[in-house]
Amino acid sequence: MRGMKKKTLIISIAIVSLALFGCPPKSAEQTGTAASAGGGEILVGEYGSLTGPQATFGQSTHNGIMMAIDEVNAAGGVNGRKIKVLTEDDQSKQEEAANAVTKLISQQNVVAVLGEVASSSSLAAAPICQANKVPMISPSSTNPEVTKKGDYIFRMCFLDDYQGHSLADYVAKSLGIKTAAILTDVKSDYSQGLGHFFEEQFVANGGKIVAKASYANGDSDFKSQLTSVKAANPQILFVPGYYTDIGQIAIQAKDLGITAPLVGGDGWESPKLIEIGGKGLEGSYYSNHYFYGDSLPIVHDFVQKYKDRYGQTPDALAALGYDTAKVLAEALKKAKKIDGPSLRDAIGQTQGFAGVTGTINMGPDRNPVGKKLVIEEIKNGQLVLKASIEPKGGAAGAPAATGTH
Repeated sequence: MRGMKKKTLIISIAIVSLALFGCPPKSAEQTGTAASAGGGEILVGEYGSLTGPQATFGQSTHNGIMMAIDEVNAAGGVNGRKIKVLTEDDQSKQEEAANAVTKLISQQNVVAVLGEVASSSSLAAAPICQANKVPMISPSSTNPEVTKKGDYIFRMCFLDDYQGHSLADYVAKSLGIKTAAILTDVKSDYSQGLGHFFEEQFVANGGKIVAKASYANGDSDFKSQLTSVKAANPQILFVPGYYTDIGQIAIQAKDLGITAPLVGGDGWESPKLIEIGGKGLEGSYYSNHYFYGDSLPIVHDFVQKYKDRYGQTPDALAALGYDTAKVLAEALKKAKKIDGPSLRDAIGQTQGFAGVTGTINMGPDRNPVGKKLVIEEIKNGQLVLKASIEPKGGAAGAPAATGTH
């Protein structure tokens, strides 16, 4: 899902991190030696934003991962061996993501790495995993560039080109929207990329972008940008950002008298979104990876187990974290041996895996093929299902379902 800095800076950070932290590429025999020797625990690394501006991303993902791993271990583990997850907090900073993954690989000898949510953090860490032949699976980084970093880099979510195009098709074709304004985060690869893909398809559908403005993640005053948006009088304001900024933007938009709904991507997904934005978000909607009120047994069971364990409704990041850990566990069981190349091959062969976020079929580019997308609307302070976008791109309206998030 997500990103914060320019790609040149990301590459530089990865290279510097490799140099400073002494993590030279390991041979296939060295990778995971400690974890794969004998019948001890299998060490798996996780890095995420447990603190910082995007803390709920990392917390939810971690919860989903740990619930999945505990289930796997309770059922006998991987061929009788338990999985142990070693978790590093990257504080929502891409430079810390590189440091965290370097530590997991060079000091803790993990056989695989799970993370991140923010695309910029995944982009910073991916070259390190690739250089060391340690498979990395991002649960929810949607920027297309992530899995282009090498044949050891995978993801469990749909991509931003699909997400942006699907949203643009939905608002133009299903809702009849003709004009839109776009407000993007200049610090975010995710925001910039998703904004581009939305605009590309919206214009192709005959829509007009009447205003474009930008902000920087962490800003607190958006009134100047929103004043220019209001003057353009768009039917919707597309804001592909993160929940912390979206809440403040929604409040200030309402204060300025903007009546057009805000529309966004999966970066909105957080239990804190409505808490921050309140009534300013009423009538707004965004794309997501699953709907917690889905009647499918696999979704219903997951939601209930998560509520029983954590006392709250799981968001999409938790569901993707859960699916990612389960896919890795299956790959560990099927791998010829527990080393980088064998595990990479096993993950890449994942087909027909029944996940909470849909059936997972790994494509040749290490992206899942055919993940569906849902659109959720905020009504009366609750999330309701507005539409379901089928994998082939057709938007189908869905009956609203209610419930707190």
